[in-house]
Amino acid sequence: MAFISHERTYASGASRHASAHVLGAARRGIDAVFSDKRGNVSRPKLLFATSTFDAIILIVTGLAAFRLASAAETAPATVAAWIAIVALATTLELRRNWSYSIHALRQPARQVGKIVRSAVTVFCLAIGATTLMGLPTVSPAIGTVWLVSAIAAMVAARFGLARVLESLTDTGRLVRRTVIVGGGPDAEHLIATLEAGHHKELAILGVFDDRGDERSAASVAGHPKRGTIDELPEFSRRAGVDLVIVTVPAAAEKRLMQILKTLLALPIDIRISALSSKLRLSATAYTYIGRVPMLALMDRPLTDWERVVKNIEDRLLGTLLFLLAAPVMALVALAIRLDSKGPVLFRQRRYGFDNELIEVLKFRSMHVDTLDATASRLVTKDDPRVTRVGRFIRRTSLDELPQLLNVIKGEMSLVGPRPHATEAKACADLYQTVVGEYFARHRVKPGVTGWAQVNGWRGETDTHEKIQRRVEADLYYIDNWSLLLDLYIIAATPFALLSGKNAY
Repeated sequence: MAFISHERTYASGASRHASAHVLGAARRGIDAVFSDKRGNVSRPKLLFATSTFDAIILIVTGLAAFRLASAAETAPATVAAWIAIVALATTLELRRNWSYSIHALRQPARQVGKIVRSAVTVFCLAIGATTLMGLPTVSPAIGTVWLVSAIAAMVAARFGLARVLESLTDTGRLVRRTVIVGGGPDAEHLIATLEAGHHKELAILGVFDDRGDERSAASVAGHPKRGTIDELPEFSRRAGVDLVIVTVPAAAEKRLMQILKTLLALPIDIRISALSSKLRLSATAYTYIGRVPMLALMDRPLTDWERVVKNIEDRLLGTLLFLLAAPVMALVALAIRLDSKGPVLFRQRRYGFDNELIEVLKFRSMHVDTLDATASRLVTKDDPRVTRVGRFIRRTSLDELPQLLNVIKGEMSLVGPRPHATEAKACADLYQTVVGEYFARHRVKPGVTGWAQVNGWRGETDTHEKIQRRVEADLYYIDNWSLLLDLYIIAATPFALLSGKNAY
C-alpha cells in the first residue's frame, strides 16, 4: 500500500510538473508574440488571437464532423464556405455578448453560458436560413457532433487561457498601470481599499500631487510621490499608464477641469474615486474597481476590441491599397527622378500617437536645397521651393502615397487626424498655441486621410480659423469613430482630392 501511495504521489507530482511546464511555455509564447515595446502583453493582440482561435476551433470541428459523417475525401467547397460563415458569425455573436475582453476572459466559468448561448443561436439561425432558401443543410447528427465538440473545445480553451492570464497578471505583464492624482487621507484610503481587495489587475505606479507641504507626503500608503500633475503626461508616456484615478472631490469643479485639461491629450481612462465622497448618486452612475465606486471622467478613444478592428482594417486595406498604388508610385518616383536631382523619398518627423515622434514618408516635392524638415515655413501658392512635379503631386496628394508603408508598419492608420510637423504654424503661431485642445488629436494614430480632409480642411493653414476647424473635425472623428465612418472617409477621399482645394 505504501508503494502504491508513493507511486500515486509521484504521478501527481509529475502531472503538476508537466502542467506547470505547459503553462510556462504558453506564457513565454504569449510574451514573445504579444508583448508591446514596454514588455507588457498587448491586450488588442491577445483578444484578436482569442477570437481567431475560436474561429479555428469552429472550422476544424466542423470539417471533422462532416468528414466523420461522410465518405468523401474532402468537404465540398460549399460546405467549407458554410462552415466559415458560421464560424465568423459565432465569433461576432460572442463579441456581442461581451466575451472578448480581458476581464471576461479572466472568469472562464461565466464564459460557459455565453459560449453555449452564442453557438446554439448561430447554429439555429444558420440552419433555419439555409432551409428557408432551399439550400443543402446539415443533418441533425452532423450538426449535433459539430455543436457539442466546438463548445467543448472553446470552453476548454477558455479555462486554459484563464490560467495563462492569471500567471501573466501575477508577473505584472497583464495589469492596468495606474497612477493616483491627489494625496492625503483620501488617497491613502483609496489605495488601502484597492489593496485590501487583492485587486491584482491594477499596478499602482505612484501618486501625483501639486501640494508640496505637509498635506502631501513623499509617499502615500507605501507608493512614492512621482511629481506634480503637470509632470504626469510625460510620466504617462514613458511608463505606459493605462488608468488615472483622481481623488479630488467631484464638487471641486474648477480643480477637476484643470486636471482634465492637463491630461486631455493622453489616450487613457480617467476615473474619479467616489470612495470618500458624501455625494450619493444612482447606482448606475458608478463603475467599480474592486469595491471602490468610480465616476467616469474620460475614456480612451478606442476600446481594446475597437483597436483590434482598426488594426485589422489598417493592415489588410493598407496592404491592398499599397499593392494597387504600386504602379502609380513607380511612375511618380520616375517623374521625380527625371525632374530634379535628389532622393525620391522625403522623411519628416511628425507628431504621432500619444505625441510620440515618427518619421513620415513622402515623395519629395521640393528642390533638395530648400527642403524644410520641420515645416517651419508654410508652403504657399506658386512657392518657388516646389518642383514642377512637386506641384502636381501635392495638388493631387500623390506625395502622401508612401505613407501606406507607415500604415503597414503600424505607425499610422489609414484614417485619422493628419500628422503635423513639429514646427507647423498658422499665421506664424505654432498650432498648439493657437488651439488649446490641439494635442488631444494625438489620442489615436495619425492617418493618411481623415474627416478634416474630406470636409475641405486640408492644405495651407494661413489663418487661425483653418487650424481650428481642422482640429474640430479631428476631435469629432475621434469621438464618433466607427468602422463604417472609416470606410466612408476612405471612399470619399478620392472625390475630395479631385477639387485640389487648398493644396499647393
